[in-house]
Amino acid sequence: MSDPNYITPEGAKKLQAELGHLRSRERPKVVTEVADAAAQGDRSENAEYIYGKKRLREIDRRMRFLTKRLEAAVVIAPSAQSGDRVFFGACVLVEDEEGKETRYQIVGEDEIDLTKGRVSWRSPIGRALLKKTTGDAVVLRRPSGDVELTVVEVSYPAAEVDVSSSS
Repeated sequence: MSDPNYITPEGAKKLQAELGHLRSRERPKVVTEVADAAAQGDRSENAEYIYGKKRLREIDRRMRFLTKRLEAAVVIAPSAQSGDRVFFGACVLVEDEEGKETRYQIVGEDEIDLTKGRVSWRSPIGRALLKKTTGDAVVLRRPSGDVELTVVEVSYPAAEVDVSSSS
């Protein structure tokens, strides 16, 4: 990986929780189901066994992915940042050409949630906003056409925020 895997503390906790759930609950449950299905005899035509083995491979693949992402993670607390310049973790209120305001939080790739306004620092909007300050204008290139956004406000939350409730 050429770029670091930046992540907020909340994002890291969510990935760890998912990994813990898969390791302690989901995988043991599926292993038991596969063992029970295998005990029924002919495995070649046993749909429960075949599906269980497939599900087990999916769980193992996800666990490996989560482990690698967490090992490579660089945890950055937004609350440690301050000022009116946009860096990782910032909540940014922008206004478009028509006066519509939208709030985004710049987060890691594993934390994207557009319904909550959480966008990756590597996304087009994230890259356009990084290092900008209050009052700066940026041009966001979209398939439907370019739009000019003005940075209205920059803040750094003390904890996880839901930025989807903006005007």
